[in-house]
Amino acid sequence: MKNTMNDQDEFVRLLEESYNYKFSAADVVKGIVIKQENDGFLVDIGAKTEAFLPNREITNNQTNDKDFSEYLSINDVKEFYILKEEGEDENDRIMLSLKKLSCAKAWQELQSAKYNNETIKAKVVQIVRGGVIVEITDLRGFVPASQLRTGAPFDGLINQDIEVKVLEADAKRNKLILSQRQAVAEQREQVVDEIIANLEVGSIVKGKVVRIADFGGFIDINGVDGLLPISEISWQRIKHPSDVISLGQELEVKILKIDTDMKRISLSLKRMGDNPWESIENEFKEGQIIKGTVNKVTSFGAFINIYPGVEALLPSTEMEGANPNPFNIYNIGDEIEVLIKKFTPQEHRIALSVKDIQK
Repeated sequence: MKNTMNDQDEFVRLLEESYNYKFSAADVVKGIVIKQENDGFLVDIGAKTEAFLPNREITNNQTNDKDFSEYLSINDVKEFYILKEEGEDENDRIMLSLKKLSCAKAWQELQSAKYNNETIKAKVVQIVRGGVIVEITDLRGFVPASQLRTGAPFDGLINQDIEVKVLEADAKRNKLILSQRQAVAEQREQVVDEIIANLEVGSIVKGKVVRIADFGGFIDINGVDGLLPISEISWQRIKHPSDVISLGQELEVKILKIDTDMKRISLSLKRMGDNPWESIENEFKEGQIIKGTVNKVTSFGAFINIYPGVEALLPSTEMEGANPNPFNIYNIGDEIEVLIKKFTPQEHRIALSVKDIQK
């Protein structure tokens, strides 16, 4: 009889201790899901009354209707984040959150990835000024344009999974900054020797435009970036590489040079076709009068397209009138008659004249 009384006393003591335990906001507690209501779930965490998990605190991801089966079910035992203490809720219940706990764990994982220099995957969800927004688990981060492999965001990145390095992960300031370029650079170091060893000068390869600069474009060849100089994009004169190529575009290019010491590949797009300067050697001659189309107007003259891929210069000194202003005489797209004054296709130079036609 004495033992029975002692057991009951111990039970009462433990029960009172559980009731007297103070659950505080930001605590992480274990509980069991016991019931689903219209706006959330009741969870037994060992308090005097069931705690409440609102639907809005289950996940950041949108769900259809109120189907949260992907995230929790009745009788699930999970850890929960205490959002509000007892008494703060109008129904005098402890308020719980799953998504807050998920975010806290995500921040820990990101800080660990930064510390260990790990590469992680992120999904591009939005293009914003200066870069792109990505999603990692329940968090959103920012990849500045300077840290994108492409050097600039473009529509083709939306919904793409990219590999990134963590530059900054500050949970208190809700600041997550990432770099795709650092992840790509590390991968490149791992595969560049093997890839370059399997390439040959003169061979044709397929690649994707991953970055565009004033001096040319960078083409991803099996994970290694090759340079396509602006001079190798087109036989015609172009102002900027973006006049011909665009980010994300897939191209066939010819390998011009491989520098195994510097681990660099030089590419050409224009040499995928015949050299038009060789084609015109027997097409034209000095003194010949031909028709051409104005392709560009400058202060010193106009560039005339006289053959596909071939431009010739009509200097302002060879235009009609005294001290002619090219901008007052010609517009882009004008078809004009010109005389070939000097013809040196080997040097990629053809000089034209209009005033000499009148002589």
